[in-house]
Amino acid sequence: MFIVLLRFSANRASAGQFMEGHKAWLKRGFDDGVFLLAGSLQPGLGGGIVAHNVSRETLQARVEEDPFVAEDVVGFEIFEISPSRADNRLEFLIA
Repeated sequence: MFIVLLRFSANRASAGQFMEGHKAWLKRGFDDGVFLLAGSLQPGLGGGIVAHNVSRETLQARVEEDPFVAEDVVGFEIFEISPSRADNRLEFLIA
């Protein structure tokens, strides 16, 4: 499982120009069963994504296709988590 942090860069002002493409990219991630959760980093720092069922290399390639990343609206970091405990509602995440 991975946490992807998308943090705004100096090019943040151009986010509106690429928002529809970013939303379509997010939708593909959910439709493909890779993204479990996505949302904003507060206060206005960028966004975060929880991803699973994917290799780090494949996830990185997917993230690099995000128009926000491609157009330098955000930079990204990927953190891998090896879950060992979860609430009963999230047991499906334990491999």
